[in-house]
Amino acid sequence: MRLFKFLAVAALSASLLFLCQAHQPFSLPFPPLGQLFSPFNGFWQNADKVQGGEFTIDLEGIKAPVQVVFDDRMVPHIFAQNDEDLFFAQGYITAMHRLWQMDISVRATSGHLAAVMGPSVLERDKLQRKKGLLMAAENASEAFLTAELDAKIGDAYTAGVNAYIEQLSPADYPIEFKLLNYKPEPWSPLKSAIFFKSMAESLCARHQDLASSNSLEHWGRETFDFLHPEYNPKQSPIIPADVEWDFGPAALGETEFSEPSIGALYQHNTFPLPSEFLGSNNWAVAAAKTAGGVPILCNDPHLQLTLPSIWFEIQLHTPELSSYGVSLPGTPGVIIGFNEHIAWGQTNVGHDVLDWYEIEWVDEKKEAYLVDGNAKPVVLRYDTIAVRGQAEPHVEVTRLTEWGPVVYEAEGEAYQDLAMRWIAHDKPTKKDFYEVGTFYHLMKGKNKEDYFKALYGYDSPAQNFVFASQEGDIALQVNGKLPIKKQEQGRFVQAGNQSKNAWSGFIPREEVPKVLNPARGFVASANQHSTSPDYPYYYLGGFDDYRGRFINEQLAQMENVEVQDMMALQLNNHSLKAREALPLLLAAMDSIQTEGKASEILEHLRDWDFRYEANEQAPILFDKWFRESLILTFDEWKEPTEKMDMLYPEPWRFISLLEENADHTIFDLQETEEVEVAKSILQKAFAQMVEAYQDKLEDPKFDWGHHKGTKIGHLGRIQAFDSDLVYTGGTGDAPNAIKPRHGPSWRMIVTLGDEVTAYGVFPGGQSGNPGNPFYDNTIDTWAKGEYYPLYLMKDPSDARVKPLITYTIQ
Repeated sequence: MRLFKFLAVAALSASLLFLCQAHQPFSLPFPPLGQLFSPFNGFWQNADKVQGGEFTIDLEGIKAPVQVVFDDRMVPHIFAQNDEDLFFAQGYITAMHRLWQMDISVRATSGHLAAVMGPSVLERDKLQRKKGLLMAAENASEAFLTAELDAKIGDAYTAGVNAYIEQLSPADYPIEFKLLNYKPEPWSPLKSAIFFKSMAESLCARHQDLASSNSLEHWGRETFDFLHPEYNPKQSPIIPADVEWDFGPAALGETEFSEPSIGALYQHNTFPLPSEFLGSNNWAVAAAKTAGGVPILCNDPHLQLTLPSIWFEIQLHTPELSSYGVSLPGTPGVIIGFNEHIAWGQTNVGHDVLDWYEIEWVDEKKEAYLVDGNAKPVVLRYDTIAVRGQAEPHVEVTRLTEWGPVVYEAEGEAYQDLAMRWIAHDKPTKKDFYEVGTFYHLMKGKNKEDYFKALYGYDSPAQNFVFASQEGDIALQVNGKLPIKKQEQGRFVQAGNQSKNAWSGFIPREEVPKVLNPARGFVASANQHSTSPDYPYYYLGGFDDYRGRFINEQLAQMENVEVQDMMALQLNNHSLKAREALPLLLAAMDSIQTEGKASEILEHLRDWDFRYEANEQAPILFDKWFRESLILTFDEWKEPTEKMDMLYPEPWRFISLLEENADHTIFDLQETEEVEVAKSILQKAFAQMVEAYQDKLEDPKFDWGHHKGTKIGHLGRIQAFDSDLVYTGGTGDAPNAIKPRHGPSWRMIVTLGDEVTAYGVFPGGQSGNPGNPFYDNTIDTWAKGEYYPLYLMKDPSDARVKPLITYTIQ
């Protein structure tokens, strides 16, 4: 079926390409049809029939033979005699399965898409260069080369990728290269650094400075503070509130407030931000709370779901290390995984590490800017952008200041020039190893000392690293390079003409939030606040308000924990937001009479258990009711948000208003003479929800699984290579945070007994080739909440794994 679908899709794509080639409506590049249809070089060669057996590959640069055992899911278990050969083989095997994904990911991040896609993506490339992604990667790559460990691993991985590319003929190119009619280019350590920066762009580039500044200016301080408190009093932070900080007043830094640069509204067309709460869950349970008397570690990172998957499952083995988990195609090592002694995983840290500064120019030439009354010259960066179909490249000029690149340039009196201060731009300080070295040391780690040592090298994007070991230790560290800020610094746009508005350095690594073997018997994170407000350093950012609280609640209640309990928690569809909000919404209906479909809907919601199961209608009804209630309550936002970015009150704040301030004037509708309160708003929103859905209740496809419409899209937005509907439950506020295009991208559970056992699954497959049976073969397993055993093979003949293919690379 996979082969038939692929051939049908390729034929259809070719037909569409023919039509487009005839008319060229968007001047997009298309391959010559003869080449595309060629039985020797065209798409037919990508209809991949996997042939099992044993094969030998002769490659230059290998010091000793490397054996690669592919199991029945096409997971490679790589056995090498030394590190260089190990990472060479990892690069080679990863490129074999994910070459186009590696190429297009790097192009998209660094601003090199126009070279293969033409003028239609030039503006995107210009923005990526303006934002400094390539510059950031260049800074990181230069640092990596100064660290012997990182450089050695990076060079070996690069050599392996290039060994695979060099042996390719046009017939072997992944189909996307053929459809876009270009060929792979050599890999480099810089490209691996760019891949790391793509993760920084996804995970630590969100900001609300402009929206917050506009809201403060528009509403005034009193209303702003009332609607936008920085901390949810119901929050259950990552580091338990009873943890005491043992660093003294000298570490408190600046206590003064940072003054926002206000007085004008920022009407810029802000660039698209990464999805909110791309985050994840992780936790580790102490031996005393488990049935087997050994620690259990769990991790499920929530990222964009794509085909091919963001993850590539792999085992890496030498006489000195043996590690299993998932890697990022384009970077060496195991990012989330385990070995014979420890397990580790990550969730995203929500701290704000991107601030905006308004630039005051010396004159209209914009060659110098003012700081403390002194003129400072800008540095001009020239980025040459090749554009397919154009004889001359585009040269993008970016003004660099001490704050960072000037990304927003004036477009009239209503606009201001803004520079971006982003942690990912920084040149790393001198260290023995960096991010690559961090994961290498984790792969070799045996105990908590090795875990803490490994984290030293990691800067960005900041992650909550969870840990468990056979020795019985569990730990969690909020790890990365985190700025020291004054109160509210970075919450609003700041004046770039005053040096006092600069960050006050970085939190010393020994003082970042962390906990080891807490009394409660578990550690956990789900993108909520790192600490309670008594943490000595000020920070702000975007933090989840529900998953972390629910997971902490559940883990606190558990005893005699087994693997099945951990699976159930990862797959739990319970929404704490619905549990807290729905009773308040229902209470507003107690005083009115309903009939017909309205009564039916009301009873259905009263009977609902707050779980977003695929076959339920209640999640659709609640979401609509809650959303309409928000829109009606904050109707004052409609007009200003049409002109500029505004900060919208968070859902938890809306719920607290229902609980504590139900008569507040915020609930009064602007368009009516009547003075509304919360109850009347909720009743009106209920009526709107009933009107929208009353005729759909009998539709067999009117359930959460169909309504949510989860699909896993092809990375290049080729719809024919997308998945079908993935019928599953889950929601962003539940542990099983499946959304239409985002969700648990890798589920992993590891028990740290005498013999480490592990289970995992991701939604996709090992191959990046849509014509390969291992392109999307694990989606159904993932959707059904099932797991595969993960075997850390002891040697290539380990009887637990039946080889599908075996390579000897020599």
